[in-house]
Amino acid sequence: MNGLREQGAVLLISCYELGHQPLGIAWPRAFLERAGFAPAALDLAVEPFDDAMVRRARFIGIAVPMHTALRIGVRVAERVRSMNPDCFICFYGLYALLNAEYLRAHVADAVLGGEFEGALVELLERLERSGVAGDVPPAPALERLAFPVPARSGLPELSRYVHLARAGGTTPAGYVEASRGCLHLCLHCPIPPVYGGRFFAVPRDVVLEDARRLIAAGAGHITFGDPDFLNGPGHAIKLARALHAEFPHITYDFTAKVEHILQHRALFREFGASGCAFVVSAVESLSDGVLAALEKGHTAADVPVALDIVRSAGIALRPSFVAFTPWTTLDDYRELLDFVATEGLIDEVDPVQYAIRLLVPPGSALLSRPAIRPYLGALDPAAFTYRWTHPDTRMDRLEREVRAVVERATAAGEGASRIFERVREVASTVAEGAPLRRTVAGSSARLTGQAPRLTEPWFCCAEPTERQLDVVEADRGTWI
Repeated sequence: MNGLREQGAVLLISCYELGHQPLGIAWPRAFLERAGFAPAALDLAVEPFDDAMVRRARFIGIAVPMHTALRIGVRVAERVRSMNPDCFICFYGLYALLNAEYLRAHVADAVLGGEFEGALVELLERLERSGVAGDVPPAPALERLAFPVPARSGLPELSRYVHLARAGGTTPAGYVEASRGCLHLCLHCPIPPVYGGRFFAVPRDVVLEDARRLIAAGAGHITFGDPDFLNGPGHAIKLARALHAEFPHITYDFTAKVEHILQHRALFREFGASGCAFVVSAVESLSDGVLAALEKGHTAADVPVALDIVRSAGIALRPSFVAFTPWTTLDDYRELLDFVATEGLIDEVDPVQYAIRLLVPPGSALLSRPAIRPYLGALDPAAFTYRWTHPDTRMDRLEREVRAVVERATAAGEGASRIFERVREVASTVAEGAPLRRTVAGSSARLTGQAPRLTEPWFCCAEPTERQLDVVEADRGTWI
C-alpha cells in the first residue's frame, strides 16, 4: 500500500471524548509522526464530517475510548465505507477490543487496544511494505511504550472544548494522562478485561510538557484523565507539585477510588494547597450489597469518610454512580438521593449520574459471576451490551423515566438543583405507584453551579442519547 506517508493518507478520527480535546488523536498521531507518517486529524465532536478528507485517506483510524464513542464510531465507519470502499479501517482504544468480534465482522479491517500506539505504527509499516495487514489478533498490547508528547497541533482550539466552571466564570480545560490502565479489577469496569490489573505510568517530563503546551494554548485548568490518578501516588504527588511550582495559578482535577482516598488521605491537604479544584470518585452505590456485587473495594460507610477527607482539604468531591443495577432496590435509590441532599452534594453530582444503568459489554468480568445470571438477557450486538432486566419492574420504569427527565432537562440547560428535584419527584411517584406526569414540577431552592465542575454534562459510562447518536444526516451525508 504505497503512499501511506503522504500528507492525509492516514486519517485519525475522534468521535467523542467527554468534551475534551482528544488524546485519542493526539497520542497516536505523535507516535505516527515520530515514525515518519503525516496523519491528518478530524474531531467529529466539534468539526463537520469532511468528505474530501475521508475520500483522500487510504487508512482511517477511529478512536473508541468509551461506549458513546464506539456507538458513534460504527456509524462513522459505515459512512466511510460507503464513500471510500477501499480504505483500510482500524478501530483502536478500550472499547475496540471488547467488541472486536462485531467490529471485524461488520466495519473494521483491524482492531487494536491496550497500549496500542506501537501496534498501530507496526500495522501501517506492514501495510506500506506488503499491502496486507497480516494477522492482527484482537489481543491487548501491553508492552511498555516510549511516550512522545501528544501531537496537538492542528486540532481545534481549546475554546471549543470543555471548560472549568467555577464561581460564575469559565476557563478552558486541558486534558492529560499521567498513567494508563489500572491496578484494580472492579467487575463492571471496561479496563480490567483489557489491562488485567496492570497500569503504565507516563514519564513526568512528558506529562508536564503536554500540560505546558495546553496552558500556552489557553488552558486555565488541567484534568488528569487517568482511570485512577492514585494508582501511583508518588508519581501523582510529584506531578501536582511540579505543575503548581511552574504554574501556581492553574487548577486541576483528577479521578481516584474511594479506597485510595482513604489509603492516601495524608496527600490531600497538599493536593488542595496546590490547586486541586475537585476529585471525581466512583462511589457507584451506597448499598453494600451492590458494592459487593461489583467488587468495588469499599463499603457504604467509607463514602462519608472519603467525603470528609476531600472536603477538609478544600477540595470538592464529585461522586459518580451506577444508579441502576439488578441489585439496586427502590429504597436504595431513594436513600442515594437522600444522601446527596443531606451531604450538600446536589451541585457536586452531574445529573446524568442519577440515570446511569449498568453496562455489561462483551468481555465484561461481570459475565463470569453467578450473581448477574438471573437477570441477564441476550447480547445486543449493535448496542455493544448485554441487556438485563430488574426483578422489580418499578426499577426499570424508574430508570426510563429518570433518563428521560435528565436528558430533557440537561438539553434545556436546567441547573443541578432543579434536575435533582425532578428526579426526586419521579422516584417518589414510582414508589407510590401513581401515574407519572410528563412535566414534573421542579424547584430552584438554591443557586446552582457554585461547585467547581466541567461544563460537559455527560459521562463515559452513560449510554449515549439519541441526540448524540443521530450525528450523521443520511440524506445529505453531512455531520451535524
